[in-house]
Amino acid sequence: MTNLRRRLPLWLIPLLWTLALGLWGLSRQHSVWRDEAATWQVARRSVADIWHMLGEVDAVHGLYYLLMHGLFECFGPGITTLRLPSVLATAVAAACVTVIGHRLADGWAGLGGGLIFGLLPAVQFYLQEGRPYALVAAGAGISTLLLVTALQGRDRKAHWAAYGGTVLLCALLNWLSLLILPAHAATLAWTKTGRGTWIRWAAAATAAVAAALPMILFSLTQSRQVSWIPPLTWPMLIGPAIVLAIGALGALLDRPRAGRLSLAAVALPLLAVPQIGLIGLSLAKPLFLDRYVLFSMLGLALLIGTALGAVARMIRPRFSRVSRWLVPAVVAVAVIALWPQSLAKRSPASRVDDVLAVAADVRQLKRDGDAVVFIPAARRDTALVSPAAFAGLRDIALAESPVASGTLKGEEASPERIRTAMLAQRRIMLITDVPEVARPVSAERDKEKIAVLKECFTVSADKLVRGRRVTVYERLGPDT
Repeated sequence: MTNLRRRLPLWLIPLLWTLALGLWGLSRQHSVWRDEAATWQVARRSVADIWHMLGEVDAVHGLYYLLMHGLFECFGPGITTLRLPSVLATAVAAACVTVIGHRLADGWAGLGGGLIFGLLPAVQFYLQEGRPYALVAAGAGISTLLLVTALQGRDRKAHWAAYGGTVLLCALLNWLSLLILPAHAATLAWTKTGRGTWIRWAAAATAAVAAALPMILFSLTQSRQVSWIPPLTWPMLIGPAIVLAIGALGALLDRPRAGRLSLAAVALPLLAVPQIGLIGLSLAKPLFLDRYVLFSMLGLALLIGTALGAVARMIRPRFSRVSRWLVPAVVAVAVIALWPQSLAKRSPASRVDDVLAVAADVRQLKRDGDAVVFIPAARRDTALVSPAAFAGLRDIALAESPVASGTLKGEEASPERIRTAMLAQRRIMLITDVPEVARPVSAERDKEKIAVLKECFTVSADKLVRGRRVTVYERLGPDT
């Protein structure tokens, strides 16, 4: 380890390792699913149009959309531009894990935690995701590192200013990231931090929350966006329970003691508090999605690193050569054990659908002058991401475009107007979900579309691909 440190910074190894994991299979066989499609289509709008949309919907992701707009402007829209920020952010988070582990335990603990972080199943899923959750994890890693720096005696105003600024940026990317503050408060309490440090931390945390509060309050008026999240059930708690149990075992190996700054004192609250906090919030309003607390996996990686470092120290006196190979061996075993899952995460089948695959079928099946309808209206994302594939098709249900209406899916006409427009067509192409993932139709507009198609049209072509369905309907009658 000493020779390794002389050659290059220790954090560089997990950073490059995680970067390699992220670049491997980055395109997922040229597939983009519905959540990423929202990022793609919004990022292609002008700043004025994005700002208009945030007043109607998705204000919680406003900063992320503006960031992706800038990247799309600089590098062009594409899968690499869409996902590379998450890859880079996850690599930064892994580097932070390494530095924290090294400072609070030893090099093996830091290296083990940093290398394991990118292999965690939840992290692998969002490592290549065109959404803000990996960026939040990177910010959480940086803010935690700044906290550790302050607690180790380098308590400077600049550190607290950077800490507050990082927490604020994370909150603007997803305000549930503020659950990191009670986690950090638990660390301060565990280590019996002095009054002065408490005051400075509270000032930085309060400033960050106060600055984010207007956005938080405004986003709460758009809570219908998360109305689809199911209520919390006991089976949903199995995953968090297993994760917390693994983390607790890692903490025990660190032999944590109150009043001492240790790796467990930082990692265990970072893992447990956001998970428990989100569960508590979900009892009031369904919000439990693991991606909202992805940053808590930093704590799990640190605790796994803690366990590896502790075992290496225990066997070093008698088996010094074996101890040197413990971390590489464990990482190698983890790679082999998780190989099937790693491959699955990089497959289009790992997501519920693929908006690009269905666009290819539309291009093949369409005829100029055909009409197109979407059930539900959110499936219009295929046309918004791949407009060239829909060239020549008329979106007969659309009354106001997504850009003009400041929405993600546009505003559709009344059921009566949709019916009239559909009855005037000879061929209609329907874009919808495959039955396995389709939700019950509830909107009156969608019920009317289905009724007209059943009453007055017959199916002439039907294709199912990666969670989406393209069905071509032709008008019933003697001249069909």
